[in-house]
Amino acid sequence: MSYRAAYLRIGAALLFATLLSPSARADEAPPIAPDKPAPFVTPSRVSATIEFGIPALARAVERDVPHRLATFDERIQCVHRRVLFFRVRANCDIEGYVERTGPISLYGRGDAIIGSTPIYGAVSGQGANRFTRRIHGEAEAGVTVEAEARPMLRHDWSLDLRLSDSFHWTEPPVLHVLGRNIQLARYVEPRIREQLARVRVRAAEAVRRLDLHGKAETAWHHAFTPIELSDNPPVWLQLNPQSAAFAGVRADRRVLWGVLEIEGNAATSVGAAPAPVAATPLPPLGRDIAAPGKFEVILPVNVGYDFLSQKVKEVAAAQLNGDVALRDVKTYPSNGKLIVGLKLAKKTDTAPDAGTWLYLTATPQVDPETQTLRLPDLAALAAKADAAVQASGDADLADRLRQAKILYQEAYQRLLAAANKNLTRPLKNGFRMEGHLDSAKLDHVALLQDGVSIALRMSGDLKILYGL
Repeated sequence: MSYRAAYLRIGAALLFATLLSPSARADEAPPIAPDKPAPFVTPSRVSATIEFGIPALARAVERDVPHRLATFDERIQCVHRRVLFFRVRANCDIEGYVERTGPISLYGRGDAIIGSTPIYGAVSGQGANRFTRRIHGEAEAGVTVEAEARPMLRHDWSLDLRLSDSFHWTEPPVLHVLGRNIQLARYVEPRIREQLARVRVRAAEAVRRLDLHGKAETAWHHAFTPIELSDNPPVWLQLNPQSAAFAGVRADRRVLWGVLEIEGNAATSVGAAPAPVAATPLPPLGRDIAAPGKFEVILPVNVGYDFLSQKVKEVAAAQLNGDVALRDVKTYPSNGKLIVGLKLAKKTDTAPDAGTWLYLTATPQVDPETQTLRLPDLAALAAKADAAVQASGDADLADRLRQAKILYQEAYQRLLAAANKNLTRPLKNGFRMEGHLDSAKLDHVALLQDGVSIALRMSGDLKILYGL
């Protein structure tokens, strides 16, 4: 060791001994000056979904569609051949019927509703005069007919099913009898079109009874009700919707649903419940969008100063060597900085008030992925305090405090679990809410009166549902 280093270590030790004397003070305690709480407000989106069961719509439609779709009885030319020098023509009487043999099935396919029903046809024929009366035959066939609707929500909140006039056969409906092909389509299609017109009227009546405007208005009003996300500490969510946009109609095998995006601001507050926001009238339906955006809310995780002091004490006490003891630690805010006070004393000094407070300052850094808080720029407020830390028996104490990771995972998980639980709950009038937050980004850190507030911008889904 060089003489200069030895002199510096001796000087620091003498300074540290002086600082630990009962009458010495390393530096003045900075004043307690917390940050002013900032509002936790962010633009956000809520999905409002109106659902209803497709089987119920199918039952309503089926009541007006008869089983027997068509009957026919006509005379056709069934014999047309040359015999020697003569051309022989003879007629036959053809009769038959077409009917549906099963229920009308409705199911969703993407943004369309497909309707299908099985159809059975039978035909028989016999010669129409004494020369052809011995000619007879019969045939039967089964096919499936399908039609589709592509629902659309109009800007006046009415739902148009857009039931298509077109339909298609799974195979050509043809019966072979008496050497002839009987095309059933020309007998059946006019009746099917007639039934489709009745179905369209019936379906429109069923849709009007859904009262989508009234349900959307109720969902809009529900969005203004404050939601308690957590009770310890009490955290409240207040939505302030401003606009609504149509995000499409979707369907699966059993459910048809229309989706809205309600856009506005999401404000979070801690403490007493916020004053209810007066609900505004439901606005006209806005632009069409592909899908609702993500719901976002700012949730504040509070790391109390007592908890922070205890964690600093555990790290610092483990690093002290020699004749030095850590008697106490306190942390508090002061003009945008976190103050860390270390009370150091000689191990041999057992007096209750023995020791000297040394004050360090830091700007907390947060990693939301690992839920850790660090103090990487921790530094002494005064040169003599820095010398005291260096002479405390472990020259790396300040560095190790800078590298220490303080976990706030428990507080984060507790708040997240409470929020997800309270975002899924029944509402009035057949409505319910389903929400889930699944990702977090750091918004800002504030040093408040009661602890370090870690404001996390949480994102996920929040839906107001009506129906199944």
